[in-house]
Amino acid sequence: MRRVPYLLVAGLVPLAAWLVARPFIDASPPTFPVLSVSLGFALVAFAATVALIPGLAPAFARAGLKGRDLLKPDSTLEIPESIGLISASVYILLLIVFIPFLFADALRPSKIAEEKTPLTEVASRPFPHQQLSAYLSALLSLYTATLLGFLDDVFDIRWRHKLPIPIVASVPMLIVYFADGGITSVVVPTPLRPYLGQIVDLGALYYVYMAMVSTFCTNSINILAGINGLEVSQALIIALSIAANDLLYLPWRFTGAEWSAGMAYGSVALVERHLLSLYFMLPLIGVCAGLLYHNRHPASVFPGDTLCYFTGMAFAVVGILGHFSKTLLLFFIPQAFNFILSAPQLFGLVPCPRHRVPRVDRKTLLLSPSVAQFERPPSTLATLVLRIFAALRLTRLTTHPHTGVIMEATNLTVLNMLLLWTGPIREATLVWACVALQFAGSVVAFTVRYGLAGLVYDGDRR
Repeated sequence: MRRVPYLLVAGLVPLAAWLVARPFIDASPPTFPVLSVSLGFALVAFAATVALIPGLAPAFARAGLKGRDLLKPDSTLEIPESIGLISASVYILLLIVFIPFLFADALRPSKIAEEKTPLTEVASRPFPHQQLSAYLSALLSLYTATLLGFLDDVFDIRWRHKLPIPIVASVPMLIVYFADGGITSVVVPTPLRPYLGQIVDLGALYYVYMAMVSTFCTNSINILAGINGLEVSQALIIALSIAANDLLYLPWRFTGAEWSAGMAYGSVALVERHLLSLYFMLPLIGVCAGLLYHNRHPASVFPGDTLCYFTGMAFAVVGILGHFSKTLLLFFIPQAFNFILSAPQLFGLVPCPRHRVPRVDRKTLLLSPSVAQFERPPSTLATLVLRIFAALRLTRLTTHPHTGVIMEATNLTVLNMLLLWTGPIREATLVWACVALQFAGSVVAFTVRYGLAGLVYDGDRR
């Protein structure tokens, strides 16, 4: 178990306290004071996660939540697993404590009310119930996803059964979205507008789409896994990308009354949605960075499926409530590619072993692609798919020397694909290759969203 960086934690605590208290003690508060509080909570999230894991992880191992690192010289060494539950608990608790800060302006009496009848003024002031209901529904979905993820870690639910689980977790958020008269229409690309018009209302299909978004975000991170630090690195880079995207929408030149006076209602609503997204993403960045400290190669803890479930649901929450689900999916380009590549195995077309992680040479510690073996000749469709993948250098086939029938194929994952391209490499190098791929995916996402999208959509790209 890695030691806690006490000096770093001790230095972050007063900085976090200053960020949280600054809007209440500074005569010139920041442009977005609640955002300062959220940034302070992000530092608390990192410090708490880093400090709590070494103390709580042994209890997970004693409870039987432990696993073996198959890619290390001593593969019999058992490591605490499902530590994503600690990160999720810190994250959800901080989001709960954040509620009074988020609605502080609605609860605080105005100066005029203080001079006259503050109780009457507060009672008559409209409270943002819609924002509160959306926030609480998001918390409930996150809590449900965390619970279901932990149950998956405990009972080891099969792939076919776990795919629809996130739909259950997204129900509270979708109900509130419907009750608030959520938008179900989409803007049609300019080449199709002569046939479909500018706006198309999808109705109930839009809710099906949002449920599928939550399912994809939750399971796609889990599918691209198997080496130290990979799951939490994906979540961290995606969260950073979403936060960077949110910052593009903040009108830093407007403050207070100038904000309301200088922007149209639609723009104010747009900014508020992206602010809400930042309030969810900043603490998530903190807990992911804290878990990565202990899960990076060589890992001293494993995150488990709990991490994938609650981070995926957090991404789905901000994408749906922030009305940028299409942009959100762009940040999942590596995961989408890995899902398409893995689909023949996930849906039974190609044999899918329990572990598809690469093979390790115990002497050199170099990784090479693992393989799936066919007990019987593959079907015509499976053969066609594998031949296409092999031609694209996505897999490597071993065929019978006389009949040409496929006998085995490398497992269909991005990890094995990268090893086909690079040759045998160490696990740490493969982790960095995956991190670089995820970062490149975010760069492509921003390029498509704010560059190429102008070819098929008009107006301000923001």
